[in-house]
Amino acid sequence: MEYKYDPSSSKAEEFINHQEIMDTLEYARANKDNRELIFSLIERAKDCKGLTHREAAVLLECDIPEAVWAMKEVAMQIKEKLYGNRIVMFAPLYLSNYCVNGCTYCPYHHHNKHITRKKLTQEEIRQEVIALQDMGHKRLAIESGEDPVNNPIEYILESIQTIYSIKHKNGAIRRVNVNIAATTVENYRKLKEAGIGTYILFQETYHKEDYEKLHPTGPKHDYAYHTEAMDRAMDGGIDDVGIGVLFGLEKYRYDFVGLLMHVEHLEAAKGVGPHTISVPRVCPADDIDTADFSNAVSDDIFEKIVAVIRIAVPYTGMIISTRESKASRERVLKLGISQISGGSRTSVGGYVEEEPEEKNSAQFDVSDTRSLDQVVDWLIGLGYVPSFCTACYREGRTGDRFMTLIKSGQISNCCHPNALMTLKEYLVDYASPETQRDGEALIQRELQKIPNPVVRQKAAEYIAEIAGGKRDFRF
Repeated sequence: MEYKYDPSSSKAEEFINHQEIMDTLEYARANKDNRELIFSLIERAKDCKGLTHREAAVLLECDIPEAVWAMKEVAMQIKEKLYGNRIVMFAPLYLSNYCVNGCTYCPYHHHNKHITRKKLTQEEIRQEVIALQDMGHKRLAIESGEDPVNNPIEYILESIQTIYSIKHKNGAIRRVNVNIAATTVENYRKLKEAGIGTYILFQETYHKEDYEKLHPTGPKHDYAYHTEAMDRAMDGGIDDVGIGVLFGLEKYRYDFVGLLMHVEHLEAAKGVGPHTISVPRVCPADDIDTADFSNAVSDDIFEKIVAVIRIAVPYTGMIISTRESKASRERVLKLGISQISGGSRTSVGGYVEEEPEEKNSAQFDVSDTRSLDQVVDWLIGLGYVPSFCTACYREGRTGDRFMTLIKSGQISNCCHPNALMTLKEYLVDYASPETQRDGEALIQRELQKIPNPVVRQKAAEYIAEIAGGKRDFRF
């Protein structure tokens, strides 16, 4: 059957159309040295209105040194204009690694007989959450393998309820994002009712034939069901969704174009694009060797991917995890990243007790092994404001309301002071003396940058009240 490209279609092979991707890649190759086109695209991108998948593909293909430099400059300008110097902090929480799928790049695959299988009880979840709260986290992304017997939707819903219920000392998890397998509209509706923040699901690769080879068995083998999951999530009332590919599984140019076509589809079909885009790369894990994947992406190409995504989809948050090293994360922060994890454990139950090597339950090896406090102080030293803010979600600024605010540039009026207030909470409750000293100096500098004098004064008053023991102020 021949599929025609249609971004507003509900069929995966029409909105992620193979022939359109191949034509786009051919167009990009043909124009990789077209200086007039390339520099006109870079200039136009400054208006923060984004680029099409075809235009972005030309920039990604281009290797003219001064053009690549100009792309990075514009990416930094867009990041600064829309997101400022705030970096949102989060941590993953792995509930269970039981899984019925046969994914070839993930150690959770059901053929793996030597990984330790674990599923947290509600009491164990409670202990994990307390450990995360004691680190200072306010935002979690819960993760689970796909297993309808061990990890049914009822287990996920109960776990979310448990997480939100825990108030330990001054700690509280204020936003629970969910990264679980593609499911039904009815189940997405249940997740929405449970109060989730963003629903996250990575495509892994948009190349259908290779997708089916990488997922030879299990429910995830169904390319269309997986690719159309965000449509069902939005039909179930979830208006903040997060997408991404696992760069290195397929040729990065193909997946880059597919990713942007998915963005365009959500805008065309649902009226709002993704809340976040994640950019993980294939990395080592229990029985996974990155040498088995010939499409691995170099650091230089990775930088370029981040920069061009920021140019093409300026309004979308971009996430980088502890898969990446400190050095790699530092290279891409200024180019477009707005959220990072810190102090992460990718094993089931890993926050309460570090696992012995022979009982490994981790999904992947962590490259950036620093504590949350070390990551926070590092960000402060680089001039960023580590933010634990969840105000937009809790004030109903989600979906198209959030996108309207960020596209208009108005989001900074509340985000910047909210970030400073949540950083103050972290400094008072959890920070080491060194981080406390560096953070207090940063807050005083950043307060002066709030343009509205009324907001600036109010933020300073709230920060003083936080020092006196009060919590959870927000604009």
